[in-house]
Amino acid sequence: MSSVYIDDPQISFKDQVRNYTKQAPTYAAGYVRSLLPIVDWIGHYNMTWFIGDLIAGITVGAVVVPQGMAYSKLATLPPQYGLYSSFVGVIVYCFFATSKDITIGPVAVMSQLLAQIIGTILDKGTTYTNVQIAVCLCLLSGCISFALGLLRLGFIVDFIPHPAIAGYMTGSAISIAIGQLTKLLGIAGVNTRDPSYLVLGNSLGGLGRTKLDAVFGFTGLIWLYGIRWGVGYFSKKYPRLERPLFFFGISRNAILIIFATLISFLINIGKTTSPISILKNVPSGFREVRVPVMDSELISQVASSLPVVTLVLIMEHVAIAKSFGRVNDYKIDPNQEVIAIGFTNMIASFFSAYPATGSFSRTAIKAKSGVRTPIAGVYAGIIVLLALYALTPAFYYIPDATLAAVIIHAVGDLISGPKAIKELWRVSFIEFFIFAIGVIVTFFTNIEDGIYTTVGLSLAVLLFRIARPRYNALGRLSVVSKTIDGKPTERYAYVPIDNPNVVGSVFSPPEGVLVFRLEESVTYPNAGYVSDRIVEYVKDNSKRGKPLPKSFGDRPWNDASGKVSEHSENFPVCRALVVDLAGVNQVDTTGAQALLDARSAIDRYADRKVEWHFANVNAPTIRRKLVAAGFGNEDLLSPSHGPQSPVAHATHTTTEQPEANRDDLESAIAVEKAEELEEKFIAKTGTEISHKANDEWSQQRYPFFHYDLEDAVRAASRLSN
Repeated sequence: MSSVYIDDPQISFKDQVRNYTKQAPTYAAGYVRSLLPIVDWIGHYNMTWFIGDLIAGITVGAVVVPQGMAYSKLATLPPQYGLYSSFVGVIVYCFFATSKDITIGPVAVMSQLLAQIIGTILDKGTTYTNVQIAVCLCLLSGCISFALGLLRLGFIVDFIPHPAIAGYMTGSAISIAIGQLTKLLGIAGVNTRDPSYLVLGNSLGGLGRTKLDAVFGFTGLIWLYGIRWGVGYFSKKYPRLERPLFFFGISRNAILIIFATLISFLINIGKTTSPISILKNVPSGFREVRVPVMDSELISQVASSLPVVTLVLIMEHVAIAKSFGRVNDYKIDPNQEVIAIGFTNMIASFFSAYPATGSFSRTAIKAKSGVRTPIAGVYAGIIVLLALYALTPAFYYIPDATLAAVIIHAVGDLISGPKAIKELWRVSFIEFFIFAIGVIVTFFTNIEDGIYTTVGLSLAVLLFRIARPRYNALGRLSVVSKTIDGKPTERYAYVPIDNPNVVGSVFSPPEGVLVFRLEESVTYPNAGYVSDRIVEYVKDNSKRGKPLPKSFGDRPWNDASGKVSEHSENFPVCRALVVDLAGVNQVDTTGAQALLDARSAIDRYADRKVEWHFANVNAPTIRRKLVAAGFGNEDLLSPSHGPQSPVAHATHTTTEQPEANRDDLESAIAVEKAEELEEKFIAKTGTEISHKANDEWSQQRYPFFHYDLEDAVRAASRLSN
């Protein structure tokens, strides 16, 4: 059975440049059009979409108003700035969106992070206010995100795995909840900017100073969690009421704020000083629309915090967008989402907003409310606008303890539960370790350190996996199948020799043939490691082709001991090495050179030219690089190979040999070698290769590259005899 490898045409660099230049105007027009996805679907907007969007927008708007004010207080900003951020985020995003579900606005993690950054800068004695620092960060992080999106660098978030995100999110949620205990209980005198373990200790130590606020706080938590549990329970028990129960459940925040504010107003009648901490004055309308303060001094003070703010901005938004895209069966464009979040924050900064990104809780509500398009955000923005202009007098008496209950309830969804943690432990200890470190560092330091730690660990693990790729020595597992004629025939599956599940059933490859599988690409970070492992594998599983000289003076200095493993002496000399490249997607120049070095070392050890066969080559470029480096150019017509070579098994006639199959080799050396093989074959047989023998000739040109592993092993066994 002869091997077949279909040849592939190679497009020259000149042709690639010509084609790209020709298509450049079309690509440019498509790129500009892709920046505003709304253009593609707004013409199809209809009444059905309008009704779904209107319901979802009003529902989300009722949630975003209390959450926006609560998160603004969490960020150490006046409450109206949370409404500014909520309004601009939901309005602007719809023009750039590729996600119909996501809701832009203030979020808990960003608010807590911003509070820590502002506190650190203020402690240095700056003359800038909280608002100026927050707005500056909003504009600069938006510009960076926008630039990254335009350059199509949104893929950077793919380098941060889920355990890292879950780790710092869980740690941040715990820190936020602990930081809200003082407001929930009405305890004064606790610095909530301290690490979480200190805040927790000081809060517990101040339980004796608890005030009436605790009644509003605990009542709010009982209401929020009670309604949530009740809606879930009765929805399952009475499926017909699921829809009305859902809308009642998501309105629990608004209902709590309304009743808590009413009770707060009643207990404050006739009093000059409120017995509880309340929100107080919230200015109506947009009173802070202005160009952000941007000077060199302020930029220098916030510069060190820009990376982490931008990272959270992009990472949280894209992660939420991808998640809901998968759930609701549509695809989002990460680069476009990065553009959207960047442009949104750039515009929002002129409305004195602080950095806003995708909100998990509000996005989930929007998705479940039947949203149809991103325009639902406009209707949510209208609700925020009405609240800014019509309801601000009523906000005066909102209890701070109630807002703290809203925050604690909201961040509870960000904490990874026991089931998720157990799954991490079972799937990968390394990923569980990254998650745990993220939680611990965030708890004992701050959110910024937690993010940098988890991201740094993730990148370190990624680099280690690249630099130290997995590999396996393979053996054969006999598998019996039946042909079309019903006759049994034997074939083989190739599995790791040390696989514990098949111990005793795996046999060695044919004598003189070794099989090695690479699990990662061979590039400059791991090239030396891969080369060393291949050479070690061959030396451990074959014997020397020629014994070392008896005289120590004739031996290499690094092999002067003459010690030879008795185990390796029981093996035959290596004649062929089969390398499975199924897991290899790239081979660079350094990797190709490392493989050549390994081949030279193996040839010296075996005292002969050891053939290298490659199986499962996924990309034609990999084969071209290996051929250009010098692999696959062995002379198959040498006496040692004899009539067993694939050339001898080809079908021959005297018809003309097609020229088209000789034009795609990248290396001039490889082309000359292929022509030399053809000439030798013609000289030896007196015939030329026919069109009918095209497949066999393709294999003659690439006799050491095979589609599957079994074909490669058979060819190696046949040629090495």
